[in-house]
Amino acid sequence: MTTVYQDRTITAPVPTPENQPFFDAAARGELLIKRCLACGEYHHLPRAICPHCFSDCTEWVTASGTGTIYTFSVSRRVLPTPYAIAYVTLDEGISMMTNIVDCDLDALEIGQAVRVVFKPSDGGPPVPMFTPV
Repeated sequence: MTTVYQDRTITAPVPTPENQPFFDAAARGELLIKRCLACGEYHHLPRAICPHCFSDCTEWVTASGTGTIYTFSVSRRVLPTPYAIAYVTLDEGISMMTNIVDCDLDALEIGQAVRVVFKPSDGGPPVPMFTPV
């Protein structure tokens, strides 16, 4: 069994005024995404302008924190500790690039159900990652 995240340092993200609420929520163990008030679409990465209709009327909403693995890749050569990078499709319908952690990397499957977990970064805010349900 190959597990991920152990002995791995996560580089601290650098919050900006535009995404600070995202990282403040992560520190509380909450996953925020943006929703457009004009067209109703969700989006991630967090930004003030909707990428669907270009409206600046967006709001922060709490995501369910659950979804499925859309695709993934396990890296075994770059770092001393193997890790899985993935796109997870949230139940809200948007995808986010993330890591899959705290699991057997050899047992990961596309379509597998996952839930958000927050992992500490190196001197910065926690980072949302996902683990199999």
